[in-house]
Amino acid sequence: MTMNRETGDGGVVAAVPGEGGEGYQRGLNPRTIQMIAIGGAIGTGLFYGSGGAIEQAGPALILCYLAAGLVIFVIMRALGELLTYRPVSGSFAEYANEFLGRFAGFATGWTYWAVWASTCMAEITVAGKYVRYWFAIPEWVTALVVLGVLFVANLISVRLFGEGEFWFSTIKVTAIVAMIVIGIAVLTLHVGHAPNPTVRNLWADGGVFPHGFGQALLALQIVVFAYVGVELVGVTAGEAHDPKRTLRKAINSLPLRIGLFYVGALIVIMSVASWRTFHSGASPFVEVFSEIGIPGAAGIINFVLLTAALSSCNSGLYSTGRMLRSLALRGEAPAGLGGLSRRHVPKAGIVVSAAVMVIGVIVNVISPDRAFTYITSVSTVGIIVVWAVILVCHWRYRARVRRGELPAADYRLPGAPVTTIVALAFLALVIVLLFRTDGGRTALIVGAVWAVLVGVGYPIVNRLARPAH
Repeated sequence: MTMNRETGDGGVVAAVPGEGGEGYQRGLNPRTIQMIAIGGAIGTGLFYGSGGAIEQAGPALILCYLAAGLVIFVIMRALGELLTYRPVSGSFAEYANEFLGRFAGFATGWTYWAVWASTCMAEITVAGKYVRYWFAIPEWVTALVVLGVLFVANLISVRLFGEGEFWFSTIKVTAIVAMIVIGIAVLTLHVGHAPNPTVRNLWADGGVFPHGFGQALLALQIVVFAYVGVELVGVTAGEAHDPKRTLRKAINSLPLRIGLFYVGALIVIMSVASWRTFHSGASPFVEVFSEIGIPGAAGIINFVLLTAALSSCNSGLYSTGRMLRSLALRGEAPAGLGGLSRRHVPKAGIVVSAAVMVIGVIVNVISPDRAFTYITSVSTVGIIVVWAVILVCHWRYRARVRRGELPAADYRLPGAPVTTIVALAFLALVIVLLFRTDGGRTALIVGAVWAVLVGVGYPIVNRLARPAH
């Protein structure tokens, strides 16, 4: 299928065949894809949110991250098999449309758009809080400046987006690796001022499950959402050099990333200091660096948190623009969102997404606490739906391969369909656990409202997209 792109004077011309998937240019090289894959698995959930999770679950949180990480790997291998079969930008919605029907494609595409739009709204607002650590600037001003800069960068070229994400990810990775290396030095060489650094802290202070198995289980819902963004690598398929090989390599390295950046980091953190040291609302990285005696620990981690927020918003603008274009090309969004600029980026989709994110900033200024809860609730339930759709699409794909209707991919999910069923059961468990907390119930209610909006919107969009006779 030949896609279109705008000319410099606003006209539209056909994209050159072979420039990239669906008319995109393949401007994301393997180095960039690897860092997007690594950075997508590292966010404020680890740097900041894990403090409350440690307080709730104790050392058992390590097991929670390990269990959730294995499920995420299953999801990503399932996505990798689908991408090997047919690498396409907007992959989740495209596969849902192919294997589950047009409504599923519509719902998945718009839900994933809402996940990243809401996540970006939250992250640019939080970025303002981080900047206030150094400068007395109103949070809404920082939010608008951040959104504006990243908006322009995404409009210029996909290569600029990729470079930005590469360096954002590099900062996050460097911070984690530095913390692990320093922590190991504290444990083995006894450098720094930590009062009692020892691996025995993982089990000697109340046991591995100090608050019981039930509390550790409830922490799973916190853990799962720390992995939001790991699936972003699937959206890059239309703009990656040699996507089948590059994406396969990125997905295969996922266990190492989870083992090092999550499990490894938490083992070191809770060995250097007792789990009782960490509390909700405070970064465990700040606590550990402070325990060791590193000067300016809070400022260093605050900078890393700001980087993580910028990275998330950068990814949000990238993914929402591509998803809106994918929906438009299937007649499930206004046709005007289906074009490419002369720089081969989905300009209209990025503009619309950024405009919605500005609305989120305004709402946060008017009612910050309540608005923040409602906005983040969309991503809470939405990402579980998207991950579940990936698994179900993979299941259906394998069934059609067995019937000889589709070619088999040479990159396969091990243990399917058993591993697929186990991963789906895990996601269902997380949904059940959401009923057990006030924030979780709010997320489910907001998710139900979103589902109604999608159900109502589908026939309306279908009617508007249907050609007149």
